[in-house]
Amino acid sequence: MGIVSWIILGLLAGVIAKILLPGRDPGGLVGTTVTGIAGAFVGGWISAKFFDRPVQKEFFDPATWGAAIGGAFVLLVVYRLLFGNSRN
Repeated sequence: MGIVSWIILGLLAGVIAKILLPGRDPGGLVGTTVTGIAGAFVGGWISAKFFDRPVQKEFFDPATWGAAIGGAFVLLVVYRLLFGNSRN
């Protein structure tokens, strides 16, 4: 996958993570994209390091998508724990 594919995957993973964990977060589209891209890399690293499942080169690999969404979800939870939840 090229860098454009990772950006698209990260954007979609960030949006899905925000859907799974609703609430108001600062950052908007840029924050969602950054969280998603970072989550895709973190999820891929965790998948390869701890689950012995390296990220595939195909864009539509379900394990790659699961790792990206899981990583984005984890980063969103950590972000909210560190910087507070702005739902109030």
